[in-house]
Amino acid sequence: MSLPSLYLAWVEDLPPRLNGVRRKRGIGVPMPDGVILKTDHYAPDSIGLHPTILMRLPYGRRGFAGIAEAYAERGFHVVIQACRGTERSDGEFDPFANERADGLATLDWIKAQPWYDGRIGLTGPSYLGYAQWAISDALPETAALAIKVTTADFRPVVFPSGAFHLNLWLSWVQVIEGLRRRPLSTAARMFSGDIERRTEKAAAVLPLLDADRKAVGHPIGFWRHWFDNAIDNDDFWTELDHRHRLTTNTPPVHFISGWYDFMLDPLLVDYQRLVELGHRPYLTIGTWFHVAEELQRDNLRETLAWMRAWLMGDRSGLRNRPVRLHISGRNEWHEFDTYPPGPPAPQTWHVGGSGALFDTGSGESGSDTYRYDPASPTPNLGGAIFAFTGAGAVDNASLEARGDVLTYTGRVLTSELTVIGQCQVSLVAGATLSHADFFVRLNDVAPDGVSRNICDGFVRVTPETPRDADGRWRLTIPLHATAHTFLPGHRLRLLVASGAHPRYARNLGTNEPIGTASTMSANDIEIFHAGTSVTLPTYVVD
Repeated sequence: MSLPSLYLAWVEDLPPRLNGVRRKRGIGVPMPDGVILKTDHYAPDSIGLHPTILMRLPYGRRGFAGIAEAYAERGFHVVIQACRGTERSDGEFDPFANERADGLATLDWIKAQPWYDGRIGLTGPSYLGYAQWAISDALPETAALAIKVTTADFRPVVFPSGAFHLNLWLSWVQVIEGLRRRPLSTAARMFSGDIERRTEKAAAVLPLLDADRKAVGHPIGFWRHWFDNAIDNDDFWTELDHRHRLTTNTPPVHFISGWYDFMLDPLLVDYQRLVELGHRPYLTIGTWFHVAEELQRDNLRETLAWMRAWLMGDRSGLRNRPVRLHISGRNEWHEFDTYPPGPPAPQTWHVGGSGALFDTGSGESGSDTYRYDPASPTPNLGGAIFAFTGAGAVDNASLEARGDVLTYTGRVLTSELTVIGQCQVSLVAGATLSHADFFVRLNDVAPDGVSRNICDGFVRVTPETPRDADGRWRLTIPLHATAHTFLPGHRLRLLVASGAHPRYARNLGTNEPIGTASTMSANDIEIFHAGTSVTLPTYVVD
């Protein structure tokens, strides 16, 4: 037993260890094209047959060693593999492109091992989850998946609503390059906030094609390849999209995510797809962000129970109801049979003059204006972002005080108001330029006046976006899914802006390509009260 596995067992309250572990590190697993992928095998030091758990990752094997050992101590063979071009594996790292072929070859290698008994589970968060979907249709009859903070389709993650997810990719290239070249110093940078500080500096670079140099000090091949090939190119994404692998034959899946994870909504699309196909997947969502400690520990207890249930036939650790949601505000976990938990009772709140938000009537005439200047873009603050510091719910005071941000605040609530699912903003807007972004956010204002973000949404409009005869856009913007209770004494606040930089690459107001654009034009925005509202999916929770 190592200190990391001992710590995980204590923190996660894991079942007792069953056996010791034999480790074999640095195994060279050959791919069909001759590339060798470095692989570690953790084996139970006990007699008998044991199922296998596979994790394929681009972040270095050592960081997952404690997790692998914890699984192995409880009766599983565990295989950890460094993806092509990462850590000491051969080849060039091309995100997403090789996980199907390399994953299938790795499955073939596992099946040829004398210790393999025909049972296999796939697990891991983020990129590891995508690697699971890539081979999910090639697993044996006795198999299981633990899909965490990820999706089978990364296109809407990279280009949400037509924009570029700049913060994600500038931060991620620092992690990938840093763990490959300087793992210890990169780990320190994660905890110190240096990743976020360098992302801010790199995001200011124009054209964006050159931002990789500012982020990591040298050009990144896949960064430039993506700017040249991934934008508005359906063919580029065809082989990278694994949604068609979700079928009636998909093994049992436990989805795990957080309300502040930037991949939550596409994960929920994958979940709903399996439900529609007749599956009964489990779903666990906490008030977590993408790299929250609970998720980075791989939510070990939940995954262990899932793998024991479907690979060993021991369902004693599974909860009775498949959906478990943490409801913020009331700070409680609740279990349901479905997600969403039945039909909601929609409530619509309308904006009005003097920054008011009304839950009665149908709105009023009038409008509010602001100027969005890409030379001083509206910053992002907290929320569902890829960040080691600053993600999640934060005090929005500095954002709400800006001149390029509008806020509309409701009355003091006299009873609790619980929303579960996706809120939706209807926005009636105009602008002097036909290239514009709209960022909307729902906040909870506490009795002490602190306004914290609950969920938000984003849309990019272009000259092709339909307008009314008077030149106004009528936009419907879904906010990312949430489960939150606004308590008595609190107020709702709707925030409207035209950017959240560097979360989304700033809209420069022109029609230049994302990668090479450098001309900036300010845009005067008008938000009309009539027709602008937020609709809430409300529920009564016992």
